[in-house]
Amino acid sequence: MSCGTTPIRDLGSRRRSLPVNRCGQERELRLSVIRHSITSVPSDDQRSLRAAEVVAYDERWPRMFRQVAAEVNRALAGIEHEVEHIGSTSVPGLAGKPIIDLFAVVSSSDDVQAAIAALGQHGWLHEGDGGLEGRESFPVRPDLPYQHLYLVVRGNEQHLLQTRFRDILRADEQARTEYAGLKAKLAPLLATDRAAYSEGKTELVHSVLRRHGFPTWSGVR
Repeated sequence: MSCGTTPIRDLGSRRRSLPVNRCGQERELRLSVIRHSITSVPSDDQRSLRAAEVVAYDERWPRMFRQVAAEVNRALAGIEHEVEHIGSTSVPGLAGKPIIDLFAVVSSSDDVQAAIAALGQHGWLHEGDGGLEGRESFPVRPDLPYQHLYLVVRGNEQHLLQTRFRDILRADEQARTEYAGLKAKLAPLLATDRAAYSEGKTELVHSVLRRHGFPTWSGVR
C-alpha cells in the first residue's frame, strides 16, 4: 500500500481524508482512530446484549426519548404527527429492558406511506408490521440511544392499547409492582427465547387491562 492520502473512517463522524506522508505516521493515525472507536462507541453486539436484560429504572431514559423523538420530528417535518414514549422506559420507577420504545403517531392512514418514506430518508428503513397489524416497525438507528420505533395511526388498536397500558402502569402502583415482578422472573428468557418472554407477560397484561375496563388486546410487549 502506498503512503499517499488515505481516507480513514472515524466512527461517529463523516469520512475524511488525512494527508499522510510516511507509513509510520499513517499507521499511528489508524491505530489512534481504532483506539478512539473502541473506547467511545459501543458495537452493535454490545448494544444488543445490554438490551437483552431487565434493568432498574434509569433516570436518563426520558432524556434519551427526547433525543430520539427530536430526530423523528425532523424526519416527519411537514407530516402531521406526534411522538409518544411507550413501553417500560416510559413508566417512572419501572424496571425494564433498556430500549426506548416510541410511537410516531399520524392522524390518518392516508399519511402512513408518506411517513414511511420520510423515515426511510432519515435512516429508518421500513421492516413491515412485525406480525402486529396496524403497527409499522423500523430498525434500530445506531447513532441514537437504543430504540424501537413504530408508526401507528391515531386511535387504532395498537395506539390505544399500548398507551392505555402505559398510563395504567404510571398510575397504578399495584399493577406496576406486579408487572415488574413478573418481568424479573421472566428475564432469563431474554437470553434464549424472546418470544417466550413476551408471551409470558400475556396473562398479566390481559388481567391489568380488564381490571381497568379495557377490552382484549392483540399485542402489548
